Amino acid sequence: MVFSSLTFLFIFLPVTLTLYFISPKKFKNVVLLITSLIFYAWGEPIYIFLMIFSSIVDYFHGLLIEKFRNENKKAKFVVLSSVVINLGLLSFFKYSDFLIDNFNHLFNTGFDTLDLPLPIGISFYTFQTMSYTIDVYRKEAPVQRSPLALATYVTLFPQLIAGPIVRYQTVAEQINDRKETIDKFADGVKRFIIGLGKKVLLANNIGMLWSEIQATNINDLTILTAWLGVFAFSFQIYFDFSGYSDMAIGLGKMFGFDFLENFNYPYISQSITEFWRRWHISLGTWFKDYVYVSLGGNKVSKIKMYRNLFIVWFLTGLWHGASWNFIVWGLYFGIIIAIEKAGLLKILEKTWKPIRHIYTIFLILVGWIFFVFDDISLGIDYLKVMFGIANVELFNTQFLFYLSNYIILFIILIISATPFMKNKYIVILNRLNYRQKSFYEKFIVAFIYFIILFISTAYLVDATYNPFLYFRF
Repeated sequence: MVFSSLTFLFIFLPVTLTLYFISPKKFKNVVLLITSLIFYAWGEPIYIFLMIFSSIVDYFHGLLIEKFRNENKKAKFVVLSSVVINLGLLSFFKYSDFLIDNFNHLFNTGFDTLDLPLPIGISFYTFQTMSYTIDVYRKEAPVQRSPLALATYVTLFPQLIAGPIVRYQTVAEQINDRKETIDKFADGVKRFIIGLGKKVLLANNIGMLWSEIQATNINDLTILTAWLGVFAFSFQIYFDFSGYSDMAIGLGKMFGFDFLENFNYPYISQSITEFWRRWHISLGTWFKDYVYVSLGGNKVSKIKMYRNLFIVWFLTGLWHGASWNFIVWGLYFGIIIAIEKAGLLKILEKTWKPIRHIYTIFLILVGWIFFVFDDISLGIDYLKVMFGIANVELFNTQFLFYLSNYIILFIILIISATPFMKNKYIVILNRLNYRQKSFYEKFIVAFIYFIILFISTAYLVDATYNPFLYFRF
């Protein structure tokens, strides 16, 4: 389904863009709404009604909040109602089986699980719809009086499936009044191509290495092979998710929208706190603004502040999936961030920069093990191999084979995960005069983008391995 959805996008996008740009301004949202529903229905036909239901519910809740603007208790009740309905839908579809399984385990009962297919992107669009009513209640965004416009926001296909989470306040004005320009469209095309290249050329190729290592019997792994595997996964998940975010931001620009950035070179971070300011920015800011701040943030006693941190990180883990490994993963980072807040950050600031970076990457890699293994015991066994606790060799010929085959790709991945190429591009432009700059951008840079698009498309058509890691969230 993932492969067909991405392939479908290449057929679907030109038609959508054509219809969008030949339509009068007042019908553009109609075109976006209809085509977004068609795009979503390609993967989950029946669940388009769930998305429409969410749009209708929050549309009327927004109107009621505006109606009771001067009656705070009633307005609070309405926004609470919106949150309960949205979280109720999310919990029912995403966490029902998790709760039933744990209840059966605790009380030795035998209730059947529901085995419901998870609606694609429900974690993303549920948070978006909640942001609308909360923003209206907080007076951070105007109420939307057009149900069609609000439904367009909720169903917007560029970022619907895997984010970024577009909060209503950031696009409130653009929903009703946005400008499509040739320059913005061109920027969108370039951003989309970069995202596609990240996903297809980088994430997919290094993902094949991780798949091979993950499928290896734990007793046949060596220490260095295990470390090579987690390095591979760390690059796969970054280029997969940031690639999709780039494609979404690029598609948004083509239709006149400006979505906020979702990644900012997270692997150059000097602390875990900094890492989470650079990784999945839209999710982090959502939890910070709507949960952490609502609980009092850091404007409360230290005990309550740490309580707020653990609540946020428990929910962050749970948001990623209905499994204990995600909760452990979230709390793992919550504990580290709490320790950094308690004084470790001040110590790190006085530490040699490479040491800070090694500290950060080391903890991130350990964290990815909790994330990737649904079975926590398997993850612990993998960590034992990584740290030589299990009775395993340091390396073998299999490790040397993997390393020789993937060393060039690893070098490309490391460079691409830093701002090196971006900074180099700026330096080159600054050295050129106007004519040289024009030639460089119109021909050389355009040719590079064309090559990336051509090779990515060729890989996509021929590939049998093309997972989207964040589809399941």
